[in-house]
Amino acid sequence: MSTDSEQTGTHPAEPHHDSLSARLNWLRAGVLGANDGIISTAGLVVGVAGATTDRMAILAAGVAGLVAGSLSMAGGEYVSVSTQRDTERAALRTEARELREMPEAEERELAGIYQAKGLSPELAAQVARELTEADALAAHADAELQIDPDNLTSPWQAAWASLIAFAVGALLPLTAIALPPVEWRVWTCVAAVIIGLVLTGTISARLGDARVGRAVLRNVLVGTLAMTVTYFVGVLFGVTVG
Repeated sequence: MSTDSEQTGTHPAEPHHDSLSARLNWLRAGVLGANDGIISTAGLVVGVAGATTDRMAILAAGVAGLVAGSLSMAGGEYVSVSTQRDTERAALRTEARELREMPEAEERELAGIYQAKGLSPELAAQVARELTEADALAAHADAELQIDPDNLTSPWQAAWASLIAFAVGALLPLTAIALPPVEWRVWTCVAAVIIGLVLTGTISARLGDARVGRAVLRNVLVGTLAMTVTYFVGVLFGVTVG
């Protein structure tokens, strides 16, 4: 006997498209946050290494950059996502008021949306009526606003994700430049950063269905340029050891 999942062609454990898309967006944001942590911290510590051979000075600068960058990323994400959440809530309040004040017009508007998507007028009207009876606000939020009222963006989740991702990325160049002997510090950091950027570039490209080679090359060029510029800026203000 066929089951409901067999009849619909889905698997019981198959994730819903919306939740999968949301997870991919968070993963992509985490990868980009780690990428920022790698590039900005690498530029900072390599620049300091160009000015001094003092391990503690380099380490202090790197830790300060990690903390400041993580907090800055977290704060920026919190403010940005809070603004987005406030906008979503305001739009939902407006939609709820319109549904109370003019339900017939809103149902016709919903039917018009589905008719524009290709349904016949009769079927569009039926779909709008049944969705309105089930949950009018959710139906209009999805069709008109592309918002899920039960799954609004979380500013705290975004802030923590950005903070952790940036810090994890920043640890790579910080560790790579703090541990080796003086003569190997910069080159070890450069090698570690390139490997990290290849990894983040590959992951971000695959998540975005982009060309991996181009994304990796762009990533590595930006990171290498940042380290080169900051290293020679450091050299101008200090003494470097070959």
